[in-house]
Amino acid sequence: MATQTRAEAKLSRTRSVSALRVREQTEELEATVLSEHATRSANARRDHPEEPSPTRAAFAVDRDRIVHSKAFRRLKHKTQVFLAPVGDHYRTRLTHTLEVTQIGRSIARALRLNEDLVEAMAMGHDVGHTPFGHVGEELLGKFLTPEGFRHNEQSVRIVEKIEQSGAGLNLTHEVRDGIAKHSAPTEGGVETAAWGIPETPEGWVVRYADKIAYLHHDIDDAMRAGIVREEDIPQSIRASLGRDRAERLDTMIYDVIVTSYSKRDVTMSDEVLEATNALRKFMFENVYLAGPAKTEDRKAQGVLWELLGYFEGHPDLLPPEHQRIAKQDGTKRAVADYVAGMTDRYALDTYISIFIPSGWSHL
Repeated sequence: MATQTRAEAKLSRTRSVSALRVREQTEELEATVLSEHATRSANARRDHPEEPSPTRAAFAVDRDRIVHSKAFRRLKHKTQVFLAPVGDHYRTRLTHTLEVTQIGRSIARALRLNEDLVEAMAMGHDVGHTPFGHVGEELLGKFLTPEGFRHNEQSVRIVEKIEQSGAGLNLTHEVRDGIAKHSAPTEGGVETAAWGIPETPEGWVVRYADKIAYLHHDIDDAMRAGIVREEDIPQSIRASLGRDRAERLDTMIYDVIVTSYSKRDVTMSDEVLEATNALRKFMFENVYLAGPAKTEDRKAQGVLWELLGYFEGHPDLLPPEHQRIAKQDGTKRAVADYVAGMTDRYALDTYISIFIPSGWSHL
């Protein structure tokens, strides 16, 4: 008997797995176990039809594609709130993403919603974030006039047009909808859907999980940095949400579950939503837009602005995939995509390599 080739062995294994109907069993389980309001993987829609996975339902495939993407890996070196903090315990954009995912799955499981869909949305919701956190997003918005720049829209652009050398990840419509609509504007509350109403209850879960996660961990980081103290938080907020970070986290998650149980809409009770919005306002006024967390912002923006101007003037120095984007969507858009995709460290290294004489960079 001739030796079986690697391709033949793979085909044989695929046929064996297919015979087990693993994916179909997952879809059947979703049909019987999930809430009537949950989104079923079997109904997922892709712009470009493809052969289904023999072992994974559609939203699990999307989650895995995001986790294996370059944009996701870069999140580990992107700022959450604090630029270059001293200490290993401050959050990065990646650890934020993991906390959103954990909270989202906890809520989804309690409400019997689709955990794979929530996980895929959560894993992909911030892949479009710039270096240096929201300060970078603000600067990119000034560079890309008049259309502006929003990280949620950039996240969708990445999974649709930039990853895989421009081919995109061919994610389902449902996952891309959740990514696009997870964000809330600075002005307004956590429920304000400035970029449209999520089409699925899972999309609303990720919206709330994102806000719950960053309010919880950003307070933790701000206290670690000595920017705010527990007693600085207004008493009315602490009375409604809890006396410390752990209590507030439990209150928010529990409230979403209890208020939304067996309902189509995922939301908070009026009391907890009001207190959560008040806490969010407190964080913007005392941490995000003022105070020690912002002292390095001007320097970071200066670095990004110089990089944007340099590559706009030298588009031939863009990587090949971004030169392709320049031909399709214009130089400015390609430069914005390139700089927005940089990690904090890569942006600084690139700035040094372009603008600082080599002998001086080590002084």
